[in-house]
Amino acid sequence: MDRKDKKQPPINWPEAVKPLIKKYAKSKHPLEAKNLYEMFVMVILSAQTTDNLINKVAPEFFKAFPTMASLAKATPEKLYPYITNVRNNKHKAEWLIKTATEIKKDSAIPLTMKELVEFPGIGRKSANVIKRFAGAEIEGIMVDLHTVRVANRLGIATSDDPKKIEKQMMDQLPKKEWDAGMSMSFLGREICRPKPLCPVCLMRPVCAYYNGWMVEPKE
Repeated sequence: MDRKDKKQPPINWPEAVKPLIKKYAKSKHPLEAKNLYEMFVMVILSAQTTDNLINKVAPEFFKAFPTMASLAKATPEKLYPYITNVRNNKHKAEWLIKTATEIKKDSAIPLTMKELVEFPGIGRKSANVIKRFAGAEIEGIMVDLHTVRVANRLGIATSDDPKKIEKQMMDQLPKKEWDAGMSMSFLGREICRPKPLCPVCLMRPVCAYYNGWMVEPKE
């Protein structure tokens, strides 16, 4: 890697991210949800917890609470045995019961950003994941810890704040390319890890980290 510390050249990001989006267009989210209700619950449970752990506890959890209606009839205490190893499980159990009581049935799960983020445990990242799973109208860019790393290394974003990164990317990409955030997450899991596998990365030509470019801070 030839690091010359040159300023990052102008990048046509809408074009630059197309190969990345194409590569992961058919990739499913690591949370192995079978339906919208399951994805909704698993997204809330997964905060600060690995997707692998949530995938492990999910089968027994959903065997006991297969629908939003069955979850609404439960109590936080009934949920605890199924999510013992999930971080912040007491709060999450309370959030799930409160949410299920409000939504009542699977078909009533809302799919707008405004409605989703009003529920406890659901921020913009989670809402974007739920909406992508459901094939709902795109209203934002999913930014998780992998996206944060990849976006900053590429130079399309210059912040550690997911909300700022989402805005920076939305300002530079048309809505049809907003799946770039999820694609970056997949890239971050597979290739652009904390110790990146740069030689096999398709984003090398435009990557500031790989090319040693200095990136001007973005608003």
